[in-house]
Order: sequence, then C-alpha cells, then structure tokens
Amino acid sequence: MTINEVAETASGAAGSTEAGRVTDPLEAAHQAFEYMYEQGWTDGLPVIPATRERVDEFLATTSRPADEVIGRLEHLKREVTVELAAINAVMAGCKPEYFPVVLATWDALMAERATVGGGWQSTSGPAPLIVINGPIRKELGFNSTGGVFGPGFRPNATVARTIGLIVRNALGVKPHVLEQATQGIPGRWSMCIAENEEESPWEPLSVDGGVTAGVNAVSTMLLRTSEFVDNRHTGDPEKLLGDFADTISRAGSWIFTHASAGIVFCPEHAQMLAKAGFSKDDVRQWLFERCGKTKAELAKAGKNGIHGHVRRDEGELEGFDRYYADASPKNIPIIVAGARNAGISMVVRLFSNWSGISARIEPPKERPAR
Repeated sequence: MTINEVAETASGAAGSTEAGRVTDPLEAAHQAFEYMYEQGWTDGLPVIPATRERVDEFLATTSRPADEVIGRLEHLKREVTVELAAINAVMAGCKPEYFPVVLATWDALMAERATVGGGWQSTSGPAPLIVINGPIRKELGFNSTGGVFGPGFRPNATVARTIGLIVRNALGVKPHVLEQATQGIPGRWSMCIAENEEESPWEPLSVDGGVTAGVNAVSTMLLRTSEFVDNRHTGDPEKLLGDFADTISRAGSWIFTHASAGIVFCPEHAQMLAKAGFSKDDVRQWLFERCGKTKAELAKAGKNGIHGHVRRDEGELEGFDRYYADASPKNIPIIVAGARNAGISMVVRLFSNWSGISARIEPPKERPAR
C-alpha cells in the first residue's frame, strides 16, 4: 500500500463510475467502500477513503516526518512509516486529533518483545490491549467506565482498529496469508481502554511504565485471552484475591514454565482491596505466592513437564509449580477500569509479558483552520 494507491484510487472511486460522474454522494461512498474491499484493504468492515487532503490533516497534528520509519519486521522485510500509520488511521475512522495517540500506541507496541518478533503471526492470535492514561482520556472522550471493553466510543474503537489495519496493510499480516492464528481471540483489534483514574485508589499503569502521573501516556501488551471474575459475594479481601488466584491458575492457557497475567480491576474490587491496606505491590506479591498448580494437577490436565517446552511428559507428580516467575508489574500488570456498579473484573493473560514501558503522547500540533 502506498499513499498514491490509496489517495488517488480511493478518491477517484468515490467520485466516478464507468458510465461517468456520480452525483449521489451516498452512492459515491458506497462505490469507494466496495473498491477498498476489492483491494483487500479492510478488516471486513467498511473503511474511510484516505484522500491526500485527509491524510495531510492527520500528518499536520504531529511534528514527526511523514517518512519516519516507526516499526519494522525484519523477518518480513516490511516497515511502517508515520504516513502509512496516518493512512490507516483515516481508514479506521479516527479523527485527526487521535493521531498522536495512534503514534504513541504504535511506539509502545514496538517496545514489546513479542511484536517485533513473531507475535503478530502467532498461532494463538494475540490481541493488543491498549491502556490510555492522563488528561487526554477526557479531552478526546475515551471511555474508562461502564462497558469499557465494549463498543460505542469512537476513540476507543478507532485507535484500536488502526493498529489492526496497520498490521494488515503495512506489514501484510492477513488471515490465511501470513497470519497463523489457529482460532484467534475475540476482540483482537478492539481492546483500547482508558484507565478510570478518578475512581482508582492506586497510581496509574503509566507510572509503572515510567511516566509521571498526570502525563498523557499509552501502555500496551499482547493478550492471549481475557476472562472475567464476577465476585459480588464477599467483603473479605483475601477471599476476593483467592477467586482471582483460582482463575489465574487455570491450566488451559499455561504451556511454558511460567506465564504472565494481569488484572483490570473494577473500581469496587480495587477500592475494597485498598481499604484493607493492599497496595498494587501487595496484590502482586499475594498472587505470586499463591497462583499455580501442583504437578499432580498439571498431570491430570496432560501438562506435566511444561518446563519451557510445549510438549514433554516427564511424569513428575511431586511439588508445586508457580504460575508467575516473579511479582513484577511486567508479569502482573494492574489496571483499574469500568464502572463502580458491580464486583466484576477482568483477568488478562499476556502473550509474553509486558515490556514495562509506557509511551508518552506527543501534544498535538495546532491545526490550521479549514
């Protein structure tokens, strides 16, 4: 995909047919959508035509040069530039003011070991989880409360979708071609959430990622899956954590010696734990000490001998295997998001582990009046 291919052909498709000029703007839009489907530029849903003028609006929000290379997959000999990111952001339905968030999101993803290796092509089909911190959450309208993992909010939906389109169109990782997901997971290109800093009793995730609280930042990690913990039954913080430990310790997605899993706490659960004196470090340490299974339990699931190998049966039945290698934020990231209307939180299983690096969002340049 080049800017000429997208800007010229999509613009032309939007305005003409073989028979001549189309005067109905809705028909022109329909033709543009169909044209881009034919080119294989979509993720299965309609995309917005990336005209030269529209792409330039996005590029005007950043001080970074259009030809700056912001990502490269060496094994595929393919790379992403600022301009290619802008093209895909337009196509995804972003507003120009979202573009600095897109660039920071991509920067954060490039700090993840898995994404610059084979993560985008893994058989598990991992999904990027994007977490927004700082005042920009409110300024641009990112959802951080009710239904935070669901649809209905343009910035959450389109920033996440942009990443998927970049991977598809710039890197060429498409289903049945270079993508190797056996089944993949729901929400692969839709998980962008803002942290509910207003109701969180703890510091934001971006602080764990090295960015001062109150500064606009993005953190990203690849997920193998996510599963909710619905616990409205206890006021005992250790019993609550025990429910999370039970969920985390499930054998199903555990295939190597250790694994990584974080928690997106709802405000109710986070506040209960904080009121009992638990810091984020305390929560991580509690889970580190208790999450895991006995070798006998793993043997019953056919997973004894998972010491760094996907398949190896050692027949060991004695001892306890810890789920986590350590209690660091890289292995147990903790986020607070969602509404304070029920005790429902989310366990997020990481593909590898989190880089522990959050990316600052560049202040958008002031755009000239149109």
